[in-house]
Amino acid sequence: MITIEHSFGADLNWIASYAEQLEGKIEGNSILIPEKIGSGVRYFLDCGHDIVLLYIDAVYNTDIKFIQKNTTTDFIGFYYDLTDGEAQKRSSNFFYNVGRFGYNLSIIDSILDTSYEVKAGSKTMALCIFIKKIKIKSFAENNPVFLENMDKIMDSSKNTFIKFDRISVNSSIILKDLQKMEVSGSVFNLSLISAAHMLVSDYLIQMVNNNIVIEKVDQKDFLSIIDIQHYLMDNISGVFPSIKHIAEKSNMSESKFKKLFSKMTGTPANSFFMNYKLLKAKELLEQKMSISEVTDELNFTDYAYFIFRFKKHFGVSPLTFVKGL
Repeated sequence: MITIEHSFGADLNWIASYAEQLEGKIEGNSILIPEKIGSGVRYFLDCGHDIVLLYIDAVYNTDIKFIQKNTTTDFIGFYYDLTDGEAQKRSSNFFYNVGRFGYNLSIIDSILDTSYEVKAGSKTMALCIFIKKIKIKSFAENNPVFLENMDKIMDSSKNTFIKFDRISVNSSIILKDLQKMEVSGSVFNLSLISAAHMLVSDYLIQMVNNNIVIEKVDQKDFLSIIDIQHYLMDNISGVFPSIKHIAEKSNMSESKFKKLFSKMTGTPANSFFMNYKLLKAKELLEQKMSISEVTDELNFTDYAYFIFRFKKHFGVSPLTFVKGL
């Protein structure tokens, strides 16, 4: 495994160092790297107005660990990641697999350090959008929900931008359409800029339709919440542990834990647990396990309750789902 230590930013000051770390070179808006490391497209674009984009449609030919330690803390990174293969967000005391956890969208404040490991053979289609924090105001200037809270949202002493989520249907369509285009020239540049604006706008609309959680998150809190998500996934076959237990495990008060967990995942811990229990149930049914066996395996209260939760989550009953396999 090779290790790449780098920074990102809402300007292009990081590009030369990033390319050098990958043993590559810059030609126009592309970063060309040796075949031994990877192939495909790595394309960057300064949109002006404090927004920089990094578009990746590539295959990795070696194991790589990217360590992101930003030299500036004035931006937010929107990371849309459609990796097909083994890729993990990782730190000293946590990791999660992008595919396993369903997180293909991360919004991370530049004050936080992260690392990303990807295995050889993995294919990645990703769009990274780096926006200066002050620019977020312009996206929200016509929305009263945001304007009411903007001073608090932008105050780094009170709030940290951090969220792990799943790409919406609209955003997925935008990315897939972008992937069909030839990566060169002014037409692609305009399409890339348009896609970035639509993706961020789509996400802000989702935020408006949900509660905006304003809370400071430091590196320790960040790692603790991820660690709890990992713990919940490792115990998905059991019953949901109490909020008191997992709050104590994360060294937080119950109120702080609930607020930070919802802020980072967009859902309470018990809903997070149930959502992934249902995803596991779907996976087991696909592996030809019977409905009764799945009910027992995942410790649902009873058969009827499992059917109710499955249908509510997926829109079809387990029996209908099995028949359609």
